[in-house]
Amino acid sequence: MLSKSVYSLTLKSLLPIVATLAVLLPAITKAQTPNLPADNQPPESPGSEEKTAQPQAPEEIRSIIINNSILSVQGGKRLMQEAENAISSQNYTLAISKLQEARQVFNQLSNFYQDLSASFAGIDNRIADSLRRQALETAQMRDQATYQLALVHRAQNQPELAVPLLVQIIRSQQPTRDLGKKAYQQLFELGFVDSPYPRARSGSSSDSSRAQPSASERSSSLEK
Repeated sequence: MLSKSVYSLTLKSLLPIVATLAVLLPAITKAQTPNLPADNQPPESPGSEEKTAQPQAPEEIRSIIINNSILSVQGGKRLMQEAENAISSQNYTLAISKLQEARQVFNQLSNFYQDLSASFAGIDNRIADSLRRQALETAQMRDQATYQLALVHRAQNQPELAVPLLVQIIRSQQPTRDLGKKAYQQLFELGFVDSPYPRARSGSSSDSSRAQPSASERSSSLEK
């Protein structure tokens, strides 16, 4: 009888404890279990949200594409700079290669801009005028590259390669423009033409002396 009483008393005293544990056990287990991110990926470190790469704006992407493309004004200018560096180190073979590439790039750009300008004529004159201006600017850069290429050929005593390039420049620029005058002066110095331009005024010795190339001009192989 005594043992049954003790057992009954003990059981009654344990029931509240068991009930309390039944309530607390799920909360304790949840607190001890780490929250795993989706797809079992490791949790992000503090401040990771700040390091997340932001999407680039369309203008930034456009700028990157233009700057990295060879078929662009920037690409042509890079080739011209590389050619200038090669000329400074007297690596004329590399300079010729770079100038030929630059000339081709600027020529293609000028043709593309001209075609686009013609396509927009009568549809959107503002765009057509802008494209026409870009066509003229890149044509000017093409002729500059052509002139430098002719000078390199002249420096290598290859007038047969320089003369056709100089004639192309005059046809594009016209003799009255600065680059056209320079190209014709080169033809005169090479002996391909025998009449100076612009012609000296009659009775003006100073004009006559200016029309004739000086010794220093004949000896100079390259002109910046």
